[in-house]
Amino acid sequence: MNLFKKQTIQSRRFPYDRLVILLLSLSIVVSCKQKPSSGESEAEQIKLANAPAFNADSAYAFIDKQVQFGPRVPNTSSHVKGGDWLVKKLKEYGFEVIEQPFKPVTFDGKTLNARNIIGTYNPSATKRILLAAHWDSRPFADKDSVKKEQAIDGANDGASGVGVLLEVARTIHTTQQKPTIGVDIIFFDAEDWGEKDDMQPSQEKVYWCLGSQYWASNLHKPNYSAYFGILLDMVGAKGATFPKEAQSVQFAGNINNQIWDIAERLGYSQYFIKQEAGGITDDHVYVNTVAKIPMVDILHQELNSNRTFGPFHHTHGDNMSIIDKNTLKAVGQTVVQVLYQEDGAGL
Repeated sequence: MNLFKKQTIQSRRFPYDRLVILLLSLSIVVSCKQKPSSGESEAEQIKLANAPAFNADSAYAFIDKQVQFGPRVPNTSSHVKGGDWLVKKLKEYGFEVIEQPFKPVTFDGKTLNARNIIGTYNPSATKRILLAAHWDSRPFADKDSVKKEQAIDGANDGASGVGVLLEVARTIHTTQQKPTIGVDIIFFDAEDWGEKDDMQPSQEKVYWCLGSQYWASNLHKPNYSAYFGILLDMVGAKGATFPKEAQSVQFAGNINNQIWDIAERLGYSQYFIKQEAGGITDDHVYVNTVAKIPMVDILHQELNSNRTFGPFHHTHGDNMSIIDKNTLKAVGQTVVQVLYQEDGAGL
């Protein structure tokens, strides 16, 4: 992500039939629909299903492991080793894995050897929830004052979302209380090459989110669909805040509200801010507009700041020193709870 991705993009929102959005909202989300009684908030009305505990220590270790490979930049050995490890971990946790290779071309004319990694749990289940994060890291430190042409660790921007989802997979695999719904985890590649921070964005092609663009137009299974999706991006920094990203509200507003209500009920309202922020060009855009699956982006944005994604964004400061287990716990436990709410327990 860069300054282009930070802009509020009301003028760039993709057209969408609002009647379709309304019908989707009514049909795809069935949990937590009680109207609050007088003086009682929507979050207070939620009856939380029994859900296993999310282990933030384990998620932290998964992030650290990715960083140890080195920057996961396509066309590097670190990228190959990191991707192979992700495939191995998903299989270890009982997920069927599909690797989707593709060769996108970057803004500077490079052809990338990229792959989306898709893990499927309960493949025969008809009700499916899609979870996603990007696993590549930025090839430039273009917001830094030094070593601007060197790749960054991407501990927060990339590895944090992947680490949380690996721990979600491990939690599902090891708990006795397994969900009966289907869960699909997609690690999108080539999200963060984009353009450089000081460049004007191309008017002809979007060079960000190349993996989700490819997947949305080439689904890993014919006619694949999901009840809804959750994208995690930059979800590990100390003191992170997750306001409601504008396009998530536009395309999946009812789902967005329910996730934030669940987070509040769990005690994480200091992270999940019930305030709308700018729209971001992120992987969820193509899931929403091309694959037609309503997807919410849980994304670190700093409100009332000119450093929307934090001072470490696209710098060498995006390393393990900024990763906080309390933030990981808030995000991971919320995602686990959402899965078990949708599984039908306690509704």
